[in-house]
Amino acid sequence: MSNKIITPVKEFEDLLPQEYKDLVNNGPYNQRVGIDDLGDFKEITEAHPHCAGCGVALAIRLALASLPAPQDTIVIGTPGCSFFALSQSALNYSCTAFGNQNSVASGLKRMLQIRFPEKDKDVIAMVGDGGIADIGLDYTLHSWFRGEKITTVMLDNEVYGNTGGQESGMTLKGKVLNMAPKGKQFEKIPVFEMAKTAGCAYAAKVTVASPKKLGTALTRAVLTSREVGPTYVQIYSPCPTNLKFPPNQTVSTAKDAEKSHYIYEEYMTEEARTYLSGIGEVKERA
Repeated sequence: MSNKIITPVKEFEDLLPQEYKDLVNNGPYNQRVGIDDLGDFKEITEAHPHCAGCGVALAIRLALASLPAPQDTIVIGTPGCSFFALSQSALNYSCTAFGNQNSVASGLKRMLQIRFPEKDKDVIAMVGDGGIADIGLDYTLHSWFRGEKITTVMLDNEVYGNTGGQESGMTLKGKVLNMAPKGKQFEKIPVFEMAKTAGCAYAAKVTVASPKKLGTALTRAVLTSREVGPTYVQIYSPCPTNLKFPPNQTVSTAKDAEKSHYIYEEYMTEEARTYLSGIGEVKERA
């Protein structure tokens, strides 16, 4: 799990685009970076194919800038909007079948613990609301019940953004969308509350409008998953294309959500608090 696997052989190096070379040469390897360091290193390509103003792309950038050990991290994804940036990031990344990312992440974590018993290898399942709350809900909950030491990150844009704007389980009740002309008929699935009761040692709910809170939550979640148990971070990452707002209003849309249904929340068990306190991560880093 290092940049060796993405470093091209000399014979093919000249054939690759400059952006790929930048990922290899200037990615966040062998260093601990943070939100304040964005722009000083290369975390994803600038030419990723997300829509203008995409909240998911912003959430991914903030999350990748908050990893405690990028060179020892693997992100497990699933088909959807999140794939586009994650597949073009300077991180070890693997895409699974839709919804089973937590199962794959569980197996990888167990394997890495056997293969590298003296080294922390962080495994993160980072996917959209459809992959976690809908098709992957069973796999997600059972990974928490089993106490798998992985971090789950939901990029919650409250819609199936990649397939035309259908409602997801995380869409707000009553919301009218391209493929929900009568409005969603049931409440937003309380995945954050499920995480607390299903065994997560740490959980946070945050939006892209609060990057330092997001960074702190992501860092704490990954560190806690190393020693204590499963963790969960739910990030509101609104979709301008399907929620029908101008692409330059993504952050303001997220700020509005912070005043209504996406108020910042953080939860940790006493074991997690003791662990984070012992390594100096309970106080806000930013």
